[in-house]
Amino acid sequence: MHMKKYITEFIGTFFLVLVVGLTVIGGAGAVAAVAIGATLMVMIYAGGHISGGHYNPAVTLAVLIRGRIKILDAISYMIVQVAGAIVAAFVVKYFLEDKMPIEAVFNSNSTKAVIAEFIGTFALTYVVLNVATAKANTGNSYFGLAIGFTVAAMVYALGSFSGGAFNPAVAVGASFMKLATWVDIWIYLAGCFGGAILAALIFKMNNPDDK
Repeated sequence: MHMKKYITEFIGTFFLVLVVGLTVIGGAGAVAAVAIGATLMVMIYAGGHISGGHYNPAVTLAVLIRGRIKILDAISYMIVQVAGAIVAAFVVKYFLEDKMPIEAVFNSNSTKAVIAEFIGTFALTYVVLNVATAKANTGNSYFGLAIGFTVAAMVYALGSFSGGAFNPAVAVGASFMKLATWVDIWIYLAGCFGGAILAALIFKMNNPDDK
C-alpha cells in the first residue's frame, strides 16, 4: 500500500512550505531559518518510518540514484511533494493576504544563485544519504536533527544568494507566493537536482559495498 507513503510526503512538504511562507513573508527575519530547519526535522521524525521523509524532489532523486526507491515511486513522490507545496502556498496566501509580495522578493538569474542552490542541496542530500540510508548508521536517532540543522545552516550561509530553497518543491511554492519569480525556476531545478546527483554519486563511490 503506497498511498500512506504519498500522504506522508504530501503532509511533510505541506508543513515545510507552510512554515517557509508564514515565517519569511510574516516577518520572522533571521529566526525563519531555524523554524524551517526545525519543521523539516520534526516532519522527518514523524514520517521517516513510513515514506523515508524526503519532502524534496532533489532528495528523492538522490535516493533513487542510491538505489533505495523505485522509479515509479520516485515520480509519485515528486508529484505529491509539489502538490503539497502548492496547497501550502495558497494557505499562506489566505493567512497573509495583506502581506503578500506584489513583486518577487528574490529575483535573480545569476550564476551565484545556481551555485548556491547546488552547494546547499548537495550538503542536504549528502547528509540525508549518509545519516538516513547508510547501513553503517542504521537505526540512529539523530538523522532528523542532522538533516534539519543542515537546511538551517545552508539557509543562513547561502540564502542571500538564491533565497535558500534547496528543494524544487519549495521553489514552486515560493514562486506561487511571489518569494521567487517563475522566470527563475530553472535556477532551482538545475541547482537542486545537480547537487543531488553529485551527492548520490559521491555516496556510491564512498560506500561501494552499501547496495
